[in-house]
Amino acid sequence: MEKTILHCDLNNFYASVEERKDPSLKGKPIAVCGNPELRHGIILAKNQIAKSFGVKTAETIWQAKQKCPGLILLPASYNDYHQASKEVKQIYLSYTDYVESFGLDECWLDVTSSVSLFGDGKKIADEIRERTRKELGLTVSVGVAPTKTLAKLGSDMKKPDAITVITRDNYKQKIFPLSADNLLYVGRATKAKLAKLNINTIGDIA
Repeated sequence: MEKTILHCDLNNFYASVEERKDPSLKGKPIAVCGNPELRHGIILAKNQIAKSFGVKTAETIWQAKQKCPGLILLPASYNDYHQASKEVKQIYLSYTDYVESFGLDECWLDVTSSVSLFGDGKKIADEIRERTRKELGLTVSVGVAPTKTLAKLGSDMKKPDAITVITRDNYKQKIFPLSADNLLYVGRATKAKLAKLNINTIGDIA
């Protein structure tokens, strides 16, 4: 039996937990940062509205405020993020025992043995999305694929609150045109080294 792997990526996780704690923040541009009092502090997370202004994770607070003067800055509440992560994992564990964390906001799920009980990978992903939204007030993007790497790529392709299914029949069309740095662990330095060899896409790597 071919593997069915899901990669679940909670959308704008830190910012979404802050909105869940304080519903008055919804509809406003917010960002979670290390220390809002320090101008040299950096943005740890942002919501979709802040993102629409061009605010980026890891940029400095002063840069973010230049792009979005009305940006609401919040200190990180790691205890709350850990608790929310545990709550989401309880939903995942109701579909499979094989749950592998990749940070607080991402998990791989091997649902190969679960499809006979719950339906195919897309149906399980749909249920997880629906339950996460209704029960926890959070949204998740899910990649469905036969491997962990492809599932991870899938969850990144559509956001927020979306599903991408990658199969052995369509992976070349979906994945090969993507820039090389979409691949897990291909960072800025590796991308530059590959570019010198005229390797610019995942298809080129393949």
